[in-house]
Amino acid sequence: MTEVVLFHHTHGLTSGVREFARELEGAGHTVHLPDLYEGRVFADMAEGAAYAQETGFGTITERGRAAAEDLPGEVVYAGFSLGVLPAQMLAQTRPGAKGALLFHACVPVSEFGGEWPRGLPVQVHGMEADEFFAGEGDLEAALALARAADDAEVFLYPGDRHLFADGSLPSYDRETAGLLTERVLKFLDRVG
Repeated sequence: MTEVVLFHHTHGLTSGVREFARELEGAGHTVHLPDLYEGRVFADMAEGAAYAQETGFGTITERGRAAAEDLPGEVVYAGFSLGVLPAQMLAQTRPGAKGALLFHACVPVSEFGGEWPRGLPVQVHGMEADEFFAGEGDLEAALALARAADDAEVFLYPGDRHLFADGSLPSYDRETAGLLTERVLKFLDRVG
């Protein structure tokens, strides 16, 4: 099956991110869960965001790169919100990537070198009224990526929740998270 490197969001490596990884593993995939926060987990999103800002987004992205260094190159890079930074960077710049799964966020392709790699499949998932995804430019970046990539899907779900796929957070939406997971598993089976 497919090997996946899954990067956590601004709360840290929560039980919900771990549970999502277990779902993928239950379908036969191998999932690596780098801890970009070095053991810290924040119940409050603002506290997690403050830690990320204090640490520096460049440092967070570099921790992701370093965590993937000893892993095979032929993996799918996945990230929840903040974790999209290292996931997208590695998918765009590390040779051999099999695909990218970007949850709740997307940055302009120009951020990591200008072009999306030819033939590299990608999925982007977010809620249409999420203040961070739809309100801060991520949706526009996702749509631009879809136009530029050979194999891209952007899934917009009704609602306004950020991090709706993390079962440990109040923003969790079971039905929408289930649909996201179903689409992710089909993607992994296809690229594997």
